[in-house]
Amino acid sequence: MTDAEIDVSGLSAEVELIPANYFAPLDLAAVFPRPAPLEVDLGCGDGTFLVALAERFPERNFLGIEKLFGRVDSACRKGKQRGLRNLRILRVETSYAIQYLLPPASVSAVHLLFPDPWPKKRHHRRRIVTPEFLTTVHRLLVERGRLRFATDQQDYNAAICALIAPDQFVEDTVGPEEVFALTKFEKRFLAQGAPIYRLELRRVS
Repeated sequence: MTDAEIDVSGLSAEVELIPANYFAPLDLAAVFPRPAPLEVDLGCGDGTFLVALAERFPERNFLGIEKLFGRVDSACRKGKQRGLRNLRILRVETSYAIQYLLPPASVSAVHLLFPDPWPKKRHHRRRIVTPEFLTTVHRLLVERGRLRFATDQQDYNAAICALIAPDQFVEDTVGPEEVFALTKFEKRFLAQGAPIYRLELRRVS
């Protein structure tokens, strides 16, 4: 049986987050039933990675940001089918969410996995990672919070490395306890034999 065929109507876990006010920061204490470190997946897609993460780490809270309705619906179904109380999905543009909806110093980790690479040089300005993006993420993270990035594009990875401000982030390594599920894009790239480039950045100030 697929996630789309599962009847979730009777399950109590309300996964989709619909803010009462899209013009004010979220009240995270009201969003999650239990206080816990918050991790945010930007562009969470159909939730494959995020749901696996929420299952593996029930002591943490997880928020997925995704703008496409079909992907949000799929992610919510996965979360409801598993009865996850530490997971919420918010349907909104990523740039808007991080700029206006997430409170400062509220996030322990941000995951940005395989964002649109806009590989043509004339389109590079459309890439999500800019100096302004990194400054915004820095503002959202708690002390020693982390930004995790992955791409199959070497030049995108190199471009981000060049943008890192040493007074904001330092490169770090992933702890042995942090074992992550593969995203759909990552599975596809690995099947094609494509290299995967990762960055683990830690907030330093």
